[in-house]
Amino acid sequence: MIVRISGEDQYEVPDSDAGQLNELEQGVAARVEGGREDGFADAYAALLEFVRTHGERVDDDDLATSDVILPPSDLTFEEAGREFTGEGLIPD
Repeated sequence: MIVRISGEDQYEVPDSDAGQLNELEQGVAARVEGGREDGFADAYAALLEFVRTHGERVDDDDLATSDVILPPSDLTFEEAGREFTGEGLIPD
């Protein structure tokens, strides 16, 4: 799965890591949907760090289409309320 972090890079995350990636994203979504701002920044940072460490950076010359586009690392809780709703960003 190709994951883009807006304003940064694209990463190819192994399909075998999709479940854990989804769990991290659902944790962020649960905080947002529950109005729980405390812990949001840490949860979102953990999601991005997982992508960066488990994914392999896609070369800038590779024109691969992103399967998932995550908001930038400076995402605010208010902005997250518009992004992490319903089914979330990462497909099951």
